[in-house]
Amino acid sequence: MLTLKEIYEVYEQHKNDYDIPVENIKLGNKEFNFNEQTALLGVINLSVDSWWNHSVCYTREQAIRRGRVLTAQGADIIDIGVEATSKNTPRVDELKQTSQLLPVLETLSQEGILTSVETYYPEVARECLKCGANVINFTGTENSEEIYKAVADFDGAIIICYVEGKHARDVEEFDWAKAKDPIVLVYDYLAKETEKATKLGVNKIFIDPAIGLGYSNFYYDYENAGKRLNYQIKSLLNAFRLRKLGFPVFNQIPSALEIGGEEIRSTQVFLSVFAALGKSDLLRTHEISKVKAVLETLSLA
Repeated sequence: MLTLKEIYEVYEQHKNDYDIPVENIKLGNKEFNFNEQTALLGVINLSVDSWWNHSVCYTREQAIRRGRVLTAQGADIIDIGVEATSKNTPRVDELKQTSQLLPVLETLSQEGILTSVETYYPEVARECLKCGANVINFTGTENSEEIYKAVADFDGAIIICYVEGKHARDVEEFDWAKAKDPIVLVYDYLAKETEKATKLGVNKIFIDPAIGLGYSNFYYDYENAGKRLNYQIKSLLNAFRLRKLGFPVFNQIPSALEIGGEEIRSTQVFLSVFAALGKSDLLRTHEISKVKAVLETLSLA
């Protein structure tokens, strides 16, 4: 069982990194001060294959309405994706991604709602930025320079993910032996990619240890649920150590169907506490109103 002593030991061992500030980022007309407040990323799934069906939108109108609702609930940015990351779902090509994304982006952008697009296709990223997207949630490793150049051309922001594969659909088994310290595992890769991105003109960067990707032994080997959750909680509690790179830290709040069962939606709310304690700067969650309440409660303590 995780105890207060273990949480304190994380701080005690790395306390010199705990108060390192990161750069503020301006998106659209909004200035984010991550040294004072955690921001929230709401989710619109345009993929009907997504297992998190509470956020699936089947039509453009549903997606736009959900974007408005999430914003009213407290989402700072709305993340839109067309392709589910699970291995047993169909791939979505660039043309289909673009045709589904642009109508939603256009309306939300006109209404002043900040948007993020989850993709690993450079052309999709460029077209979405042209249409008003503010952030590219880059869930890949291939063609990174093309992605970074597109983001720089439109003065956008990027979420740089740690991915053990070409993209989120290409991951295999996760190597637990390498992941004894989750920050050591991802640090060098994120350092290399942020340096590459800044040299290409990108100055609005989020770094993502990507603890929610669908590695086969993460979500397809249910006996590993405890090991996966241990790794994810450890990553969340240690997230502040990545701020040494100078950029705000992005984390997807994980979930645990094997443990939550019918209360699966409550697990993200519970795990958001660890994300807040570890000083994640931007949190992606399907449960905006509930996680916002958690953050507000913690801020009063």
